[in-house]
Amino acid sequence: MSEQQITVRRLQDRQGANGATAVAHPNIALIKYWGKRDERLFLPWTSSLSMTLDIFPTTTRVHLDAEASDDEVTFNGVPAAGEERRRIAGFLDLVRRRAGLTHRAVVDTRNTVPTGAGLASSASGFAALAVAAAAAYGLDLDGTGLSRLARRGSGSASRSIFGGFAVWNAGNPTAPPAEADLSSCAEPVRTGDLDPALVIAVVNAGPKEVSSRAAMRRTVETSPLFEPWAASSRDDLTEMRAALLRGDLDTVGEIAERNSLGMHATMLGARPAVRYLAPASLTVLDSVLGLRRDGIPAYATMDAGPNVKVLCRRTDADRVAEAVRDAAAGGTVHIAGPGQGARLVDAGGR
Repeated sequence: MSEQQITVRRLQDRQGANGATAVAHPNIALIKYWGKRDERLFLPWTSSLSMTLDIFPTTTRVHLDAEASDDEVTFNGVPAAGEERRRIAGFLDLVRRRAGLTHRAVVDTRNTVPTGAGLASSASGFAALAVAAAAAYGLDLDGTGLSRLARRGSGSASRSIFGGFAVWNAGNPTAPPAEADLSSCAEPVRTGDLDPALVIAVVNAGPKEVSSRAAMRRTVETSPLFEPWAASSRDDLTEMRAALLRGDLDTVGEIAERNSLGMHATMLGARPAVRYLAPASLTVLDSVLGLRRDGIPAYATMDAGPNVKVLCRRTDADRVAEAVRDAAAGGTVHIAGPGQGARLVDAGGR
């Protein structure tokens, strides 16, 4: 039994057989995930690599209720509704089938990252839900199993199961669905001597007009740039893993920036175009170029939203944050380092 499984078993015993609480953090992809080859199983076209953050945690409590006729889901104290509730209930159905149980659940999620703004709220949300629900329903899963499970709620959640840097393997695209499902999960990535920081410029914390799911589908189906980007992304991943292993943060940043801008180019090439870049996004990107001209190694990456993340050395983070804050036109700026993976905690969050 692994150390993680032993910890899960102890916390299950402490919390009781019918409930569990978990904490997870968002991750920011440095090699992007964009596009599913199987929307039911959440299987991606390409592998991706990310850094789990030490800020913006999601805390989720799952409590089984044998008397309830339906799941009860609250999000930051407000009953969940619509697509949000449907996704959580569907995920719980998956857990129930695997556990061989029919008990409904009371789910309480507290999220500290803006939702739907390209800040990986679904990654922390479904990673926390996967860990808490698996424990509450008695599933005995290691990190790999939890990663596969979290992937079924949100692809990027598979990476938030692990701390630091993690790669989500796309798996075998020609394998039968059951085999492909098993082969697509995240794993930790070995690194050399790194002390990175991500400076996050939130230029707009509101929800996106086009969801990531809809934007991915449109890009894959209509953008003539998608296949070339996907091919180059596979090469980017190989180069980045080598750079991480030798502790070469500058090369990691250069690859992350080109991979991200390439992803946004594929979206602009979709028909009709998907544009998440805002005027303030471009101003922040210009400030990153200015930092490099001044001799400060800083590299931008963006997910499906207008907000910009800047990879740099921790010793440069305050200088980078100051420059980005001036460019963000009233937006907020946060500094993050590598964080822990998803984990069970006691009812008090410890």
